[in-house]
Amino acid sequence: MSLITPVLMSGGTGSRLWPLSREAYPKQLLPLLGQGSLLQETLRRVSGQPLFGAPLVIANAEHRFLIAEQLREMGCADATLLLEPFGRNTCPAAAVAAILASRQDPDSLILLMPVDHCIGNVPEFQAAIEAGRTAAEQGHFVLFGMTPKAPATGYGYIQCGECLEDSRIRQVLGFKEKPDASTAKSYVESGTYSWNSGIFLLPTRRFLEELRRLEPRLLQACTQSVDKATVDLDFLRLDPSSFQNIPDISIDYAVMEKTSLAVVVPMDCAWSDVGAWSALWDLASKDQDGTVSLGDVVALDSSGCYLRSDGPLVAAVGIQDLIVVATQDAILVAQKERDQDVKKLVDQLKARGHDSAVQTTRVHRPWGFYQSLHMGERFQVKRITVKPGEKLSLQKHYHRAEHWIVVNGTALVTRDNEQILLRENESVYLPLGCVHRLENPGRVLLNLIEVQSGAYLGEDDIVRLEDVYARDSNDGFERMRHRLTVA
Repeated sequence: MSLITPVLMSGGTGSRLWPLSREAYPKQLLPLLGQGSLLQETLRRVSGQPLFGAPLVIANAEHRFLIAEQLREMGCADATLLLEPFGRNTCPAAAVAAILASRQDPDSLILLMPVDHCIGNVPEFQAAIEAGRTAAEQGHFVLFGMTPKAPATGYGYIQCGECLEDSRIRQVLGFKEKPDASTAKSYVESGTYSWNSGIFLLPTRRFLEELRRLEPRLLQACTQSVDKATVDLDFLRLDPSSFQNIPDISIDYAVMEKTSLAVVVPMDCAWSDVGAWSALWDLASKDQDGTVSLGDVVALDSSGCYLRSDGPLVAAVGIQDLIVVATQDAILVAQKERDQDVKKLVDQLKARGHDSAVQTTRVHRPWGFYQSLHMGERFQVKRITVKPGEKLSLQKHYHRAEHWIVVNGTALVTRDNEQILLRENESVYLPLGCVHRLENPGRVLLNLIEVQSGAYLGEDDIVRLEDVYARDSNDGFERMRHRLTVA
């Protein structure tokens, strides 16, 4: 009996949870509901169980170091981190996972799970997986349907038929896309529909056979992208030239709505796809007026609100059914019933070229992070935090000079042909054009203040001469030169 390979799909951007979730730091990497991120909680559900083997995490290449760090925090050393060069929906992710798993074991099973979901009843979830395992081993494609709690219009629905033999597994009679309110109400009242969770348990051999029949071009391109994949540090990178030929299509459209092999396991496990701020309001503890207050928040005579601050004080008086979310650089105010429109707002910010649509003020790197504290004409002040034992690339700048002042920890600074050891309250000057590197040789975090001065202070004024994280050597300079030429 083969172990189930958990496949954690981490490709979303979570734009409906802006400004907390950004493209560079999406919702699945945030601790929205507890101490761990949504990705870590997903991994925890399939860790330490005899049912599951080593996990496969499929992620955007831009998030690779963030995800690797979160896996390390979980003590997950056996995971494979597979990088997509760009998003191509869930069917290509499922196909690539099935190809990799089948090469290890032709009779393997894969459990596809989006990592941005919340499951309150983990034992029920695990029991449902166990119930679906027999059907999957017999060649069925097992979907997991969630018992509807309300006539939600934001979910797809599965029409459930009779139970198979003496089990909780039921036939799939059909799929219904996001319905209007009256149709959703009729679905819930009928008792024969489940929400489509997007979680699937698949036998790799049969699934690849169905793909060969239904989506041969997709399967061929996915196979080529795996065959030509390259190893980059601890990551497995799919081949971009092959991957770009893959159709952008969901597993529901490509396979599940066309196959005769689909079955469904209904379950009630307190599931949410955490798809909007109102979902977080549903899941959070509320005061006697139905208001959620998180962070530095003071509310007076306010009801039914979601108030959250990860930055400045949020003070509210006499408001109802509003979402107010504050970060260091942005504040969202929205009617709770219109929280799905936050994505449209983010699209508008992107169209205007607003950085806050994509990036947070704290920019994470494999060595730690930096955060802009203040910017003026021809100068910028940053905080830089470097993890123990890590170091930045050996680099130079064409348009700026820098001062580094150590706040705490120890810094080893390379400046051209010399090395300088700095301790708390000590500083160093890096003139324009010098070759330099920052390292943390100590056992505690290194925090320093960086003061930049010069004609151009963009992050693309970096020429990397050497980098332990295998990032491009001069892509930043090429982007900067193009930007200055166009300007």
